[in-house]
Amino acid sequence: MVLAPALLSAQASPYIPLDDPRLPLIEHLITRGDIDDPSPMVRPFRRADLFRAIDSAQLDSTSPSGRLALALREDYRQEDAEAWGRVEGRIGGQAYSNARLDVMHPQGPDGVQPYADLGLTAVFGPIAVVARPAMEPRVTDDPAWPGRKDLEVAFRMREAYLSAQFKWFSIFFGDLQRQWGPMGLNGISLSNYSYPRTSWAFYVGKPSINLRALGAELRDEVDSMGNTVHRYWFGHRLAFNVTKRFRVALWETTVLSGVDQNFLGRYRNPASVLLLANTYGLSAEGNVMIGTDLYWRTARGLTLEAQIAIDDIQYKNRTGPDRFPNRLAGTVAAYGPLGPRMTWRLLYTRASSLAFRAQNPFESFIDAGVGIGRNFADNDQLKAIVSVPIRQQWVLAPEATVRRQGQGRITDPIPPDVGNVPQIFIGTVETTYRLGLTLSGRQGILDVQTNLGVNQVHNAGHQAGVNRTEFQGWVQATLVFDWQGVIK
Repeated sequence: MVLAPALLSAQASPYIPLDDPRLPLIEHLITRGDIDDPSPMVRPFRRADLFRAIDSAQLDSTSPSGRLALALREDYRQEDAEAWGRVEGRIGGQAYSNARLDVMHPQGPDGVQPYADLGLTAVFGPIAVVARPAMEPRVTDDPAWPGRKDLEVAFRMREAYLSAQFKWFSIFFGDLQRQWGPMGLNGISLSNYSYPRTSWAFYVGKPSINLRALGAELRDEVDSMGNTVHRYWFGHRLAFNVTKRFRVALWETTVLSGVDQNFLGRYRNPASVLLLANTYGLSAEGNVMIGTDLYWRTARGLTLEAQIAIDDIQYKNRTGPDRFPNRLAGTVAAYGPLGPRMTWRLLYTRASSLAFRAQNPFESFIDAGVGIGRNFADNDQLKAIVSVPIRQQWVLAPEATVRRQGQGRITDPIPPDVGNVPQIFIGTVETTYRLGLTLSGRQGILDVQTNLGVNQVHNAGHQAGVNRTEFQGWVQATLVFDWQGVIK
């Protein structure tokens, strides 16, 4: 900062968190193609990125999309001052059919619990500081919760970070949920399925070409000898425009582990190639997954996205008892406008039976027993969504989903008889058909987020012939109180 004072003229902007009830309204405009995606297949983005997308779109202010864009711009406005702050409090409650809030893989008891959070934001020129503690008793019943479960009233940090943002680069440290991949499904490499973990991040470039990196310490584990195993995660992603409408990203992620393991420098070098530091390079430490993201916005309003991940492809021992199944995952998505106001989105994803797992279980892509990207492998899923905006404040989205789930689990070690493991669908396949409805938005001081629906499950619990129909869903409703002003 001292050596580059010209860069300090940049103004920092807070990120729009993935649990913001107005984010689906923004995604609606992006899906229609009415505004450009500020960061294709990467979430979250900043308020300033949203402003640029809205301003460059030059929408007709009398059109439905134009009125929605103007309403969002006003909602997320920032003070035109070198230093400003914002206080936003929410108080309300949550009701849920399962404490994990995963409507396709329900687990945990149902309940009705209070909820409250307090968001504190301060911007000082190029520096943004954000903290949002929350009271959320539900989490102690959530199997994915990594914290204490013996508390009557549980608190956690929804967000807590410091971000220094300049013209060509930014640095970040703290807690913030992230997603790499098409919206509508959990990203393969990184998603918001788990609770936020403290990480550092680095970004350099422009929207047309940029490099980002993210690193975090994972929770220590204990091996069979009672030794403490240290674990680390690192990912980096290079994205560039091939044409104005076609974008490609190349990414890698890795998990390192060991009793005396350090976060080795060659595994957190954003400009390096992890494979060259691992399998084809200096050692065989760590588990590396490589992938690519493809984004193509056609001239007719159709957008196509794809994410492909390779954990391991076998070029020998492809048959017989010594074979090792490929470990792969992929997602394809298509979306666009539907009539003058609505949108449609269609997604399909597939993960092989051993995806995200390693022969050394401490190198699997999990943290505290929960997936860093996907929490489930050995499945495929087809999902269709239609979104309908209501009065520039709500998005109503009916959806239909079909998921086939084998008995492979990312928390299980790779079995010794791996040659007998199918490429996908271990054991009895559980099939879930879901018709659901989501509603999200803000009306005055009322915030509402819901995901409600009916599941029809065949071979429930992977027991052949056992079928059931059940309601699965959750609701969060809160009253919002906020203040924003200049810091003098």
